[in-house]
Amino acid sequence: MPSSSRIYSAALVVIGDEILSGRTHDKNIAQVASWLQVQGIRLREVRVVADDTPAIVEAVNTLRARNDYLFTTGGIGPTHDDITVDAIAEAVGVPVIVHPDARAILERYYDTRGGLTAARLRMARTPEGASLIPNRYTGAPGIRYGNIFIMAGVPSITAGMLDALSGELEGGAPLLSETIGCWVGESDVADLLRETEKAFETCQIGSYPFWAEGKTGANFVIRSVNAEDLAACTRALMRELEGMGKPAVPGGI
Repeated sequence: MPSSSRIYSAALVVIGDEILSGRTHDKNIAQVASWLQVQGIRLREVRVVADDTPAIVEAVNTLRARNDYLFTTGGIGPTHDDITVDAIAEAVGVPVIVHPDARAILERYYDTRGGLTAARLRMARTPEGASLIPNRYTGAPGIRYGNIFIMAGVPSITAGMLDALSGELEGGAPLLSETIGCWVGESDVADLLRETEKAFETCQIGSYPFWAEGKTGANFVIRSVNAEDLAACTRALMRELEGMGKPAVPGGI
């Protein structure tokens, strides 16, 4: 595949019993997806797993093998149930070590905060051979091992780690998009969307229905790595909607 049409892909594993129980509402999926979009990397799949070593190992090994990048959030804190590092080390077949640079970072951070306790030292543990992702909020770094990026579950800390990675990943072709809106039922245009997407093989069309003003409508997001194909696909879809007596609104509704 030519480099100009190369689309890099990523997956996300959200780790935590609290997410699956509903006690915590995950916010990282949206922010990781948005960040990847800006980097020109397409988020292809997300899996939510419990704090369970076999489940984490299976998800990590499956998703890292079929994507360019794998991100994980959650389970790298100081408590006994923070098992993400151990599980990922098992998945990649290396031991867990106390990373010397991570230890030094935590020693500095906790110097005026009660010192580096055994629990806090857990946050310096990494799979052997890993590098660190800076964390400007709480000191405890994220971790990179190959194509795996291991990040905190707290959204504000995750955001900081993502910011530190901005521009650092090979992203390939940026994914361009156009949005149009229409007062039409999704089921009424399902065939049209499918046929239009089939006619423009480099484009994808996402449909996002809504209900407002007592009416049913939908916004359609057309995506492509090719600007000319994107424009042609958008024009074609608008033309067909106009022909149905359902004029589209550029930019969405």
